[in-house]
Amino acid sequence: MTQAYTQETGQLGDAPQQSGSRIGRLFDRLRNDRGIWRRGLVLAAIAVLLSLVMIFHADIPNRVGNLGSLLETFLPWLGLFLPVLLVLGLVRRSASAVLALVLPVAVWLNLFGGLMFSDKSGSGGELTVVTHNVNAENADPTGTAKDVAASGADVVALEELTSSAVPTYERALAGTYRYHTVQGTVGLWSKYPLSGTKPVNIKLGWTRALRTAVATPHGEVGVYVAHLPSVRVKFNAGFTAGQRDASAEALGQAIAREPLKKVILLGDLNGTMNDRALAPVTAQMRSAQGAAGDGFGFSWPASFPMARIDQIMVRGLDPVSAWALPRTGSDHLPLAASVDY
Repeated sequence: MTQAYTQETGQLGDAPQQSGSRIGRLFDRLRNDRGIWRRGLVLAAIAVLLSLVMIFHADIPNRVGNLGSLLETFLPWLGLFLPVLLVLGLVRRSASAVLALVLPVAVWLNLFGGLMFSDKSGSGGELTVVTHNVNAENADPTGTAKDVAASGADVVALEELTSSAVPTYERALAGTYRYHTVQGTVGLWSKYPLSGTKPVNIKLGWTRALRTAVATPHGEVGVYVAHLPSVRVKFNAGFTAGQRDASAEALGQAIAREPLKKVILLGDLNGTMNDRALAPVTAQMRSAQGAAGDGFGFSWPASFPMARIDQIMVRGLDPVSAWALPRTGSDHLPLAASVDY
């Protein structure tokens, strides 16, 4: 009996010891994996390169196909590479690849974390404005006009107006907005009187921008409505934006000469706040979305918004909130903002 017991005990003692959990066994394997730091070096290098692109995006030259502006237009979307790199690093069981991700994650959060995770939007506001590129091919201008009027805005700017559609918008908005002006393909509807209205020359040869003064209950506000030229992405020419850039320069000069201290810019600038080519405008004004909006506030294309190329910007006013309105018959979303004096 004693001998049998001793042998049985010896057999149990010789059996391999198992870790108490799958996670424990996984860590045991990783500790004994000598290649964990050597695998995935290419993934780690891609993560570092992605970080450098985001950090130094302003230094990427525009000389070849306006590559810098193209990148800056869609800069937030570089964050989509982060989960892809993480999954690939885990599949490769590469500590180097996973650890290297810390850098691009930190850079992306520094650039866009405030837009994603902070609640900047307030309530109220003494003046509410809306801007909307209504699309020249809009099949329902009456419905679009009623939608923007239902927002309750005090001032509405419309871009890409066609001569045939203008009477439709005028009729649909007349009951809500007593005052309005149309200059070329842009227009402004207001509950308050307008004065000093004139087209703004943005170097196109036809009118796609205007300036007026809105006599609000709190004082005059200079309001600009602009539709900068479109840009195109072409395989043989890259991001073709030369005409847009020249118009941005002309618009920036006009706003810089504005005598009123309180100014609002409404319109489709065909570029984002990150796009350096819009610096003549963005350097002297604040984005309502950036100051008081939640999220990125993408406005185009309406079916799957990927960029905020429509803008509400202010100078001498305090943004309270900014938001996108529901989709209309246009390929852009209308945008709204409220401001205080």
